[in-house]
Amino acid sequence: EVQLQASGGGLVQAGGSLRLSCVGSGFTFGDYAIGWFRQAPGKVREGVSCIGGRDSKQYYADSVKDRFTIKSGYAKNTVYLEMNSLKPEDTAVYYCAAARFFAYNDPMHAPFYDYWGQGTLVTVSS
Repeated sequence: EVQLQASGGGLVQAGGSLRLSCVGSGFTFGDYAIGWFRQAPGKVREGVSCIGGRDSKQYYADSVKDRFTIKSGYAKNTVYLEMNSLKPEDTAVYYCAAARFFAYNDPMHAPFYDYWGQGTLVTVSS
């Protein structure tokens, strides 16, 4: 059974930091790109960041560039999203997802992602 488990969300003040974790099982983790997406209340889901499965190349949305870092390799089948300098507009449910293939010119195009985890809520207070 394929599973993706996202965790690490919580309440933090503006300017603070959080680290999200995404643990995968039931598939060959290294063959998949792992992406982080978020959805704020009343807004459409947006891609935040992703990391290639084979080349570990990182991609970021402009809204989080230089504040968020996506990492893999510290633990088996785990990808982390380190979020610094958090802003109230970062408040959302964050989801991780796995893609066997994606387009390099649009790496966070959600339909490419085959498996999705449940979300973890990040709330940034002002």
